[in-house]
Amino acid sequence: MSLIPQIDIYTDGGCHGNPGPGGWAFVIQAGDDSHCDSGHESQTTNNRMELRAVIEALKTARRLYGDGGYSIALFTDSQYVRGGITEWMERWINNGWKTSARKPVKNRELWQELRRQSDGLKIVWHWVRGHSGNSGNELCDSLVQNAIAGIRSG
Repeated sequence: MSLIPQIDIYTDGGCHGNPGPGGWAFVIQAGDDSHCDSGHESQTTNNRMELRAVIEALKTARRLYGDGGYSIALFTDSQYVRGGITEWMERWINNGWKTSARKPVKNRELWQELRRQSDGLKIVWHWVRGHSGNSGNELCDSLVQNAIAGIRSG
């Protein structure tokens, strides 16, 4: 069981072009501990990178702090991620992973992975406006841009 009662997680993802080279990043703050990571893909979409950021953050939180005993405040600037996990996913599952328009859900494998990573965790999902001065979101955005720049210079 974790001794950390509250973990704050900030996530972001982005692309230069959509699709195009993309990056994801997260910042985890737990008491005096702080962890961040980022990654990239050479050809992807913004939505995929937003999802990947949250998935990687939750995997890292589980690795560092265990599978529970703490609550998570997760901050994302993606309405797609927040809406998908809090409102749409149960409907998609009940509809055989189809949207209300009976079309296949895009990024299904990432949504399924996000569900696996979030199961059993106490998460409150927060939407923050991007580029509005939120320090956690701004740091993530900077990490995303650096990850994308690494693709372009490499």
